[in-house]
Amino acid sequence: MRLRLSAAAEKFGVPFRGSDKIYNSRLAQELGLWGDSKGRGDEIHTALFKAYFVEGSNIAKIPVLVELATSVGLPGDEAAEILATRAFRDAVDGDWNLAREKSVTAVPTFIIHEDRLVGAQPYETLQMLVETHGAKKKSAV
Repeated sequence: MRLRLSAAAEKFGVPFRGSDKIYNSRLAQELGLWGDSKGRGDEIHTALFKAYFVEGSNIAKIPVLVELATSVGLPGDEAAEILATRAFRDAVDGDWNLAREKSVTAVPTFIIHEDRLVGAQPYETLQMLVETHGAKKKSAV
């Protein structure tokens, strides 16, 4: 998997380092939802992605997450409290439950009604999914 990610990143000129270790991203998910609630979702998710995949940072560590939050303009003291109290634990649990209900087992997963694609896909494959869905919708009318 790492070799595929590295090759795909190289193909598109995206920096990729990754890590020899897989870090638990649960707290990062909680921080991401908090960032969403503060209107800084794009920024914090991008920072988390870069920290993990480009810099190889351990996103399971609260100090690392607090530093990432402050790097995108979120208050560090509030980030630390959110993480310490696990204020977004239930929201992340809800996301995981929805993923199980929808049989999502990998990221990304693209779903249009009953049709789905799992994993990173070329643009043409995604386009075919959308066009197929559009054709099905027209034939049902």
